Amino acid sequence: MKAILFHTHGDVSVLEYADFPTPKPGPGEVLVRLKAAALNHLDLWVRAGWPELKLQYPHIPGADGAGEIAALGEGVRDWSVGDRVVINPNLSCGKCEFCLAGFDNRCLDWGLFGETQRGTYAEYIAVPERNLLALPEDFDEHRAAAAALVMLTAWHSLIRRGNMSAGETVLIIGASGGVNLACIQVAKLGGATVYVVGSQANKLALAESLGADYLINRAEVPDWSRELHLMTQKRGVDIIVDNVGTTFPQSFRAARRGGRILTVGNTGNPKIEIDNRYIFAKHLSLIGSSMGTHTDFKKVMKLVFVGRLDPVLDQTFPLSEAGAAQERLARGDQMGKITLAID
Repeated sequence: MKAILFHTHGDVSVLEYADFPTPKPGPGEVLVRLKAAALNHLDLWVRAGWPELKLQYPHIPGADGAGEIAALGEGVRDWSVGDRVVINPNLSCGKCEFCLAGFDNRCLDWGLFGETQRGTYAEYIAVPERNLLALPEDFDEHRAAAAALVMLTAWHSLIRRGNMSAGETVLIIGASGGVNLACIQVAKLGGATVYVVGSQANKLALAESLGADYLINRAEVPDWSRELHLMTQKRGVDIIVDNVGTTFPQSFRAARRGGRILTVGNTGNPKIEIDNRYIFAKHLSLIGSSMGTHTDFKKVMKLVFVGRLDPVLDQTFPLSEAGAAQERLARGDQMGKITLAID
């Protein structure tokens, strides 16, 4: 099969479009012939590497994918060759205390396609059958791949971890990333009033088109936490989605007393300074979240399939041009999800 792979960490030049052995599905697995893959910032971080990351080389990036079943492993009974499917990239053992309690995204042997295992920048991938969800007839594979990780992450963070309820106010830091765009939609679907901080007018316009109620351009208003304080009659907001990290100081100031700060990542920097006085003085909760459960995946993707949540698609690149796709993502030029077409 053809795949995008790398043998060492580095910039986009380490990516190779090359032949790689087609995997064989093991017991309880299916072989998926991929039609589409979607990019995430995770792909850039894995390619660059970090000290604790241990990869099996050559590594294939990519968490998200959709396609059709090409072969069945031993013991698989609920799927047939030719079934169209989308992949839940969240890997779990199904046996540990967390999995048995329904928190499989906290699994003691947790993994993720494209990070701990070879991923979806390829023509084929072997996937545990429990990680598949059937696609409705004629539902586009690119939309499915684009939705999988970001909608799952946004849903679990806001609904399950953040306990968001109708009538609350939600502030989202960033106006064009996949998870943030998903958070806007999930928050609006849940009946929240949504504020968005962004740096470019076109990206803020995109946020507004998805239902954002109030927009702040941080290029024009650097002290956006003060602006938000005034916009909310000095109350602050109930929930803040901050996946940047370096913006925590302003997020703490923008939160109301008893507010919740949700984070699923750190696009700014993994190491930041926190003024603890805001946390205890304002009774703030800093809540971490990663991915979501199999139950979450089924629930949120059904909402995608019926159009109540809809991933924003940016550009599609051929698999062979994955390097150019990653460069676009790294520059921050994207307006939604970048996908790869796998023919």
